[in-house]
Amino acid sequence: MARTDKMKLGTFVYTFGFHPASWLHPASDVNGANDFAHLLDVAKRSEAAKFDFMFMADSPAAAVGDPNALARIPTKMNRFEPLSLLSALAVTTNDLGLVATVSTSYYEPYNVARLFASIDHLSKGRVCWNVVTSDHDETGYNFNREGLDPHTLRYERGNEFVDVVFGLWDSFEEGALLLDRENGVYYDKDKHHTLNHKGKHFQVRGPLNIARTPQGRPVIAQAGGSEPGMDMAARTAEIVFSLASNIDRNRTFYENVKSRMPAHGRDPDDLKIMPGIVINVGETEAEAKAKVDYLIDKMHPDVGRLMLSEFLEADLRDVALDKPFPMDRLPAAPKGSRALFDELVDFVRSGHTVGELIRHYAEKHTGNGITGTPSQIADFMEEWFETRAADGFILMFPTLPSSLDDFVRLVLPELRRRGLFREEYEGKTLRENLGLSMPVNRFAKTKEPAR
Repeated sequence: MARTDKMKLGTFVYTFGFHPASWLHPASDVNGANDFAHLLDVAKRSEAAKFDFMFMADSPAAAVGDPNALARIPTKMNRFEPLSLLSALAVTTNDLGLVATVSTSYYEPYNVARLFASIDHLSKGRVCWNVVTSDHDETGYNFNREGLDPHTLRYERGNEFVDVVFGLWDSFEEGALLLDRENGVYYDKDKHHTLNHKGKHFQVRGPLNIARTPQGRPVIAQAGGSEPGMDMAARTAEIVFSLASNIDRNRTFYENVKSRMPAHGRDPDDLKIMPGIVINVGETEAEAKAKVDYLIDKMHPDVGRLMLSEFLEADLRDVALDKPFPMDRLPAAPKGSRALFDELVDFVRSGHTVGELIRHYAEKHTGNGITGTPSQIADFMEEWFETRAADGFILMFPTLPSSLDDFVRLVLPELRRRGLFREEYEGKTLRENLGLSMPVNRFAKTKEPAR
């Protein structure tokens, strides 16, 4: 059945762009990592295009590895703390949704509930929490841990964490603020609730000392393809960030997650599956391909070697670029994409050198999506949307703001011509623009019908 809704779009933000060599692009602002004006500019351009949101990816740790390579990668080594950034963007934008990543492994629920509720009020209902449990050992070393907690424990803690935050966001019912000056009553005590949560990982009394937010509660985003991750998404998430490596696999993922939602009492339409795709667009195929080649040519071999080492979980620092790949260093199974891993194995078995493999991986990693003309990219996006492999896309622009500008100038008019994307925002809150229902406060009493 043909869809009647519109495609959802978000801008994925690493400071200079998704490509590790983006900061070397002549159109980039080399001082942008610590310059609010640069990120406000990206937000304003996204808002002018009527995108749903701007997605701030984050990890509360610097990257580790070869210092020579890391010295050439600014994005993970120098960037704003995301909630501080969102607070500033909340009062300098008007309609754009604002998404920030915060880990359940290294915060307390009360802090997260209060921070996001505050930003939701500051933005008048445009904030979203991207829930992660973290997946890098180096993060734990900054938070009194020896590496990363086991996967099962992180998700167990994460589920309870989200439940506590939801409960705190329900502290004030809708209409609890009476603001009655005549009688001197600020709020209705019967609509203000203490949580009194005592669980395995958290003991939180509450209540939260901030009123119910304009969205009822902030929107929830999540990424994760594991069984615990998909079930957590079906139970709690409203945006799911998946990896757009294959339309059939993503369609299966889409059906899998949404089919779990009724068991949690949720409508599948209250969850938007939004794959992350890298967009390289040109007026011709040759122009689009030249943009990919330019950035890969700019990327230093040490950076490519580090990227490949992270993907394969193998130390390649001592391997010469002009030598065959040492097959004994291949892991038995990949940490990331199985399809990409199998392709890389086939590539090295055909006799290619380490240097050739690095370039091949860089092309696949930084081109995970679509490279082509506006009509080719619109065809790609339309097929994923209409066949329900996606409800929209998180656009991972190789460079910012130039790749964003290319998309807005070349692709967006084609999507609108096909009736796939909005001309104007539908509402004032992120929840309204995404077409999500308002959450019901757990403490609200349903009125009995008149007799």
